Parts: sequence; structure tokens; C-alpha cells
Amino acid sequence: MKYNLVIVDDHKMFLDGLISLLNSKTEYKILLTTKNGNDVIKYLDINPKEKIDLVITDISMPQMDGVTLNKLIKKRKRCIKTLMVSMHNNPDTIDHLISDNVDGYVPKNAEKEELFKAIQTIIDGGKYFSKEIMDYYTKIKFSKKENQIKLTQREIDVITLIAQEYTTQEIADELCLSKHTIESYRKNLIAKLNVRNLAGLTKYAIKMKYLEY
Repeated sequence: MKYNLVIVDDHKMFLDGLISLLNSKTEYKILLTTKNGNDVIKYLDINPKEKIDLVITDISMPQMDGVTLNKLIKKRKRCIKTLMVSMHNNPDTIDHLISDNVDGYVPKNAEKEELFKAIQTIIDGGKYFSKEIMDYYTKIKFSKKENQIKLTQREIDVITLIAQEYTTQEIADELCLSKHTIESYRKNLIAKLNVRNLAGLTKYAIKMKYLEY
């Protein structure tokens, strides 16, 4: 079975290399190669009945970038799969692509085996995001989330004493507060930091260096 592909990239050397790789596989047929997304949209408008299995595109391109192209493709023909092949790994860009139902994302320096794996996974109906891309994405997003959480000094005092294994009553005595107030702080901290229990609070305190060993 032949799968119809469209390739979009404004770097001629990379584009030529990708064409050569894909032409080495008999199951792929390249319908169109271009350096900007506008040509793809025009192609879709001119050939509304053409079966396109996958569009492989860069992100940064003249006239129309890959993020916009993906969004327009999914609006016109949701059945067309999209794969980003780019050196960009901005977490906000990845957020936009995921929201717009992109099917995959691999870096341009990926091995050809991974590229073929991504293509086939997507064509078979799955999603494929390279480990390198997702590791970076989750690291940055987690870091941003942590930085956005602001604890009051009293909350820091409470979480520090919890991590030092003080009981609720001992924390209340230490901070000159009621036991009920400390219990409220504990519940609010668990919710605010999105952890499950006191162990989660302790891990957070260690990570944020509230404890010194």
C-alpha cells in the first residue's frame, strides 16, 4: 500500500535529504514538496479529493509557519496527519500544537530510524513525540509550574516543620497557632501543591531547599 506524503521545509539541504530518505522506501509517495505552508493550503484547495496521509513540516518558515499550517490543515481535513520535524522545542509552541491536534514531533537531528518510526506510528493512527522533545517539554513546564506557586512565609514555616516530622500539635506549639489552624494549613498546602499526602509535602520542601542537611 502506498502512503501519500507532503513535505514542507525552507532549508533546501534538509528537504533534499528527507526526500532522498523517503524515496528509499517503496511504501511512500511524495505528492508535494515546498518551502512554505501557503503552497500546501493551495494544494488542498485545488485538489480537494486527493488522499494525503501525512504532512511533514518544519515550524519556522516564510509566509506561513508550521504551527499555523497544522491548525489550518486540521480545520480543513482532520483526517490528514501532521508531523513536525524541527529544532525548535519551545514549550508554548508545543502546547499550541497539541491543542491543535498535531500527530507527532521529532527533532531535526533525530536518527532516520526514529523518523521512520514516527511516520509509521502516525500513519497507523498513533501519536509520536520524541523522548528528547517530551523530556525538555515536561522539565520546563514543571519548572514554570513550580515557579508560579507562591507560598506565604507561614506556609513555608508549616511545610518545613512537617518535613522535619513535627506532629500537628508540635507545629501548633512552635508557631503559636491552634491545632485546627495547622490542620487547615496542611490541607490547603496539599491542594495548592497538587500532592497526595505529607510525603509529597516533604518532597516539595526538599526540592525547594526549605530543608538544609
